[in-house]
Formats: sequence, structure tokens, C-alpha cells
Amino acid sequence: MNKRTAIVLAAGKGTRMKSHQPKVLHTIAGEPLIAHVLAAVTACGVERSVVVIGHGGEAVQVYLGDQVDWAWQREQLGTGHAVMAARPQIPAGVGTVLVVCGDTPLLTGETLARLVAGHEAGGALATVLTALVDDPTGYGRVIRDQAGKVIGIVEEKDATPAQKQVREINAGTYCFNREALFAALAKIKPANVQGEYYLTDVLAILRREDALVAAQVVTDSREVLGINDRRQLAVAEAVMQERLRAKWLLAGVTMVDPTTVWLHRQVKIGADTVVYPQTILEGETIIGSGCVIGPATRFVDSQIGDQVVVQNAVVLSSRIGDRCTVGPFAYLRPGTVLAAEVKVGDFAEIKNSVVGKGSKVPHLAYVGDATIGAGVNIGCGTITCNYDGEKKHPTVIGDGVFVGSNTNLVAPVTVGDKAFIGAGSTITKDVPAGALAVERAQQIIKEGYRKRLNQKKGGQDG
Repeated sequence: MNKRTAIVLAAGKGTRMKSHQPKVLHTIAGEPLIAHVLAAVTACGVERSVVVIGHGGEAVQVYLGDQVDWAWQREQLGTGHAVMAARPQIPAGVGTVLVVCGDTPLLTGETLARLVAGHEAGGALATVLTALVDDPTGYGRVIRDQAGKVIGIVEEKDATPAQKQVREINAGTYCFNREALFAALAKIKPANVQGEYYLTDVLAILRREDALVAAQVVTDSREVLGINDRRQLAVAEAVMQERLRAKWLLAGVTMVDPTTVWLHRQVKIGADTVVYPQTILEGETIIGSGCVIGPATRFVDSQIGDQVVVQNAVVLSSRIGDRCTVGPFAYLRPGTVLAAEVKVGDFAEIKNSVVGKGSKVPHLAYVGDATIGAGVNIGCGTITCNYDGEKKHPTVIGDGVFVGSNTNLVAPVTVGDKAFIGAGSTITKDVPAGALAVERAQQIIKEGYRKRLNQKKGGQDG
């Protein structure tokens, strides 16, 4: 089998992004641009990738770690120069070298697979991916002879007026025979307006040597969009969101208004789930089947069971069991685990806590650093006082406990199974199983107080 290696060009500064971070680390659909590119490269059958880094390269290395090989381009002297920097990382046994840009996140694995397969089957020494666009401004133009064969690529700044009218553009993605690529790279010169070593000059050199240079036109020209500024980043985000929504609609998910649903690429959604408008699903979120999600709900890195209803809520790094209901206006913070059939109501907040099966935190409550058993009712206005100003402390509530409204549970404290807490209590000591705990100040009534107060002020009786 022909061994394949990819070179991913990621050394550019990205000045037009107006950012302190490398361009390829800007994100769409929740992942850096270069992560999308590498996913497509892997999907097309490439065994290993070499990422060429320069400006901000250390940050790119931190993000990708050891999943790729590295090459440094200390001076940015053009795309040809960048590929030459990667040569030491491309062993002699490699047959096909795929070259892609790290800022083209819309390229798909299917497109790259077709490019690689066509290149290897056709016997070309170089195959370039091209696109037909209405406005080719800013792109290199693909120049063909009268027979339709590719004879070269002319960059925008070097193009003649006639060449600028060509609508077929260079997508910046190539397949090369390894030996032919590096032999031709040794011959290129920076004889252009930019004073750079153009990778595109390799194609012209190969043609002069009567080698076959092929081109493959991409089906959807949006795939080749490169990101150079924030406007293009927004366009790429919109295209990716359109793809992700279509993927899940075709998988059996209902979206009441798809254009208002925003997704990360790693999100998974079960069939027969309904997603209402203004819902945001981020990170490694997994939603089961038959759920009702939204409106105006946000999940981040959370796991949701089957037949769950969540509306107008924020759920962060939490797990929600089957048949739970959450919201409206609930906030589940990281570390929250809800067993099956739990109800979390309006304006309730739960953090780093486990809530047992069938328990209820209906409204206006705060539960933090707590373990709550099954079948528990947490009354309105109840809070766990888990923070003493220096440390967080746990609250443990057993099965079948009834906690009256407006209760303060001052941690660390344990409430035994089937105990009762009277409304308005501040509980500072453990409550035994089956016991009733009531802590209230004595109620005092002073008859006629309003009359005496008014007389003192010289007013009339009220």
C-alpha cells in the first residue's frame, strides 16, 4: 500500500485576525481550525501528519501534543519554504504527500479521500484541488492549456489582467509524489512580487519536465474557504453549523427552528429528541433519545439520559438521568449528577452534588457539595450553607427526607433517612433517621403595637 503523509501548513501569523493567539487556534463549532483540518486528513487515510509551525508555534504544540510530528519555519518565506522545512519529517518510504493549510476547516475527509485516490490512480506527480467561484479575488488562478491540462498557478499579485478573469482558483491543497515534490522544490526561486518561495511553482516545474499535473475540482466551493480575518471566521462558522444541523436532522432529531440552534462538532443527539429555539450544545455533550430540550438552554460537556425535559436552563459538566425534568431557569453547575426521575425546578441551582432517584428540588433552592438520597423533597428557599469562608463542607441527606421551605442546612451536617425538617429552620446539628428537627426563634406578639406607635408620633390611631 502507498504510504501517505500530510503536511499541514500552520506557521502564518494571521495579522488580519487582530489577535494574540495563532490563527489556527481560533475556533469554529467549538474546536480550533487546525483540529478540523487534522480530522479531515485522518479521515482520508493519512497515517501521520507533520504540522509546520512558526508564529505562536509553542501554543499550537501545547494544544496538539504528540498526535503529530513537528517542523519549524522560523522565517515565513512562503509556502514552498514551509514544505521544505517539513522534509526531514517525511521518510523516504512515503509515496504520497498531502499538503493542506491549517486554516481551511471546512475541508471534508470525503473530499480529501477523492483527491488522494484520484492522484494515486491517475499516475500524476502532482494533483491540485481547485474550485470554481464567482469572485476569485485574492486567490491564485489555475492556468490550463487549450487541451484543458494544468500548466501552472499564478498568484493574484503576479497575475495579468487576463489571468485575473479566470474563475478556477487554487484551493491550497495538493497531492504530490514525494520524490518529485522535493526534487522540484530544490529548483524554485523567489522570483515574484512577494519575494517568496511559492509551492505553486512546483507545478510549473513538473509541467516543463513533461510530468503529469492533474487538478480535481471540489464539489462545494465553500470547502476551500481559508480563514484570514474574523469575517471569514464567521462565514466558516455558519457553514459548519449548517452541516451539523443537517447531520442531526437526518438522524431523526427535530429542530423547531434549526437556524437558532448552535452545535459543537463533538455533540451527539438521540433520535426523537426535540430541540427548541435558542439552544446551545457545546463540548462533549451527549443527549439521549426522546428528550425535549429548550428553548433558551445551554449544555456544556454534559450527559443527558432518555426522555429528559430541560427548558430555559444552563447545564455545565453535569449528568442527568432518564426521565428527569429541569427548569425553567435552573442552573446545574459542574459535578452535578441527577439520578432518574429527578425534578429540578425554577431558579434552583445545584453544584457538585448527587441527587437520588425521584427526588425534587422544585424551586428557589441552592444545593452545593451535597449527597441527596432517593425520594427527597427539598422545600422552596432551602439552601445548603456549604462554605465557611475558607473551606467547602458536605451535606448528606438520606432517603425519603422532607425538608421544609426556607431551611438552612449548615454544613457539615447529615440528615438521616425519612427525617423531617420544619420550615424556616437553620440546622447545624445532625438529624437522626425518622426524627423531626425544628429550629425557630420564639414568636412574640405585641397587641396594639400600631396604636401605641402612632400615639408616640403624635398621630391618629391606625
